[in-house]
Amino acid sequence: MGLFQSVTSADGGRDRTRPLADRMRPRTLDEFVGQEHLVGPGKPLRTQVERDDTGSLIFWGPPGTGKTTLAKIIAGMTKAEFIEFSAVLAGIKEIKQVMLDAERARQYGTRTIVFIDEIHRFNKAQQDAFLPYVEKGSIRLIGATTENPSFEVISALLSRCRVYVLKPLTEEQIVTLLRRALADKQRGLGEVAVEAADQVLIQIASYSSGDARNAYNTLEVAAALAQQRAGKGMRAEITLDMVQDALQKRVLLYDKAGEEHYNLISALHKSVRNSDPDAALYWLGRMLEAGEDPLYIARRLVRMAVEDIGLSDPQALSLSMAARDAVDFIGMPEGNLALAEAAVYLSIAPKSNALYTAYNEVQQDVERTAAEPVPLHLRNAPTGLMKGLGYGSGYQYAHDLESKVADMQCLPDNLSKRTYYQPTTEGAEKRIRERLDEIKRHRSQAPRSDTEKES
Repeated sequence: MGLFQSVTSADGGRDRTRPLADRMRPRTLDEFVGQEHLVGPGKPLRTQVERDDTGSLIFWGPPGTGKTTLAKIIAGMTKAEFIEFSAVLAGIKEIKQVMLDAERARQYGTRTIVFIDEIHRFNKAQQDAFLPYVEKGSIRLIGATTENPSFEVISALLSRCRVYVLKPLTEEQIVTLLRRALADKQRGLGEVAVEAADQVLIQIASYSSGDARNAYNTLEVAAALAQQRAGKGMRAEITLDMVQDALQKRVLLYDKAGEEHYNLISALHKSVRNSDPDAALYWLGRMLEAGEDPLYIARRLVRMAVEDIGLSDPQALSLSMAARDAVDFIGMPEGNLALAEAAVYLSIAPKSNALYTAYNEVQQDVERTAAEPVPLHLRNAPTGLMKGLGYGSGYQYAHDLESKVADMQCLPDNLSKRTYYQPTTEGAEKRIRERLDEIKRHRSQAPRSDTEKES
């Protein structure tokens, strides 16, 4: 069919060559999970769809939240011809031809719905080509985008469409979808008899960050691993280890030298960490004299500065970067002394891994918890649409306060009580610790934001 694809009612659910996420795509609003604020009983979008009176729509939300699925459900329930555009392949000429065909079809009583996935990939000229036909009612336009339509959709087209904001799915909703996939014998994994405990499904959901497609993909890979390990005819069970394998990211070492290379850099790093400048100089010399790449060592010294010293001596990072620049500027062997200066400075500097520990905890929370959206009061609202959605509401401008500290929550709700950075009493971190205590006092005495009061 080329650039344009009409949706049919044929069920390809038994086609095992299709990804699980595509096979399990909901076909009706009753099957649809999530977005209750839009498709729940009596909610605006559901009412429009059931009345076959949707008008032109823009679905805006993160990946895997149901934008394309909603469009396909509307296609199944509407009495209009449904045409899907490829934002990558369609040009102005093709768009105008389809628009003319839709206009002629309208004269014979046939309505046309045009669905554009990733509408933000269409340039201004392509979007302009739809405008007169949307305006005249020759077509109903449904666009899906992960990008802010205030910036990615031309204002003239945006003003003629109703924007619906889709939210990331909750972990509970994703677990529901995964259970459905495990049980469904027609479209899911029910025929292959794969089991998974609740904690396994919760683990998959926690890694998906609200993306159902991501969760389905992980489940499909883990199920294949379970079948492979169980053997033919045996009932397979997905374990947490299999989920980790399914999620595994390939990490490639940038250097393929032998074990001694890593032994020497380990000795240098641990000597610096233990504040032993003599040992640090020795291991540095061993590496340089053996022909090690000096820029590799410079990169590792920068790493030591941020991992083992951090804010206890912020100058450590500056000096390490200066050593790297010196090596790059004057070359070798003159650059040896710049690296030696940095190694000795790092060795005698006060030590703290507070920043390193804090960021590790952040990484764990990013991986293990749901990626909740940015609180509305922390978002900018440069457009009327965004202001209408509550962006920026309740924000307190710190410079307007005498203390310059507002009592305002800046972490998402699920992490609102977390404290990551806990400075030591070493070096400059002692002053940082005192400053954080002062900030806490100011925050406790500051007036609460409207957002905080409401919660």
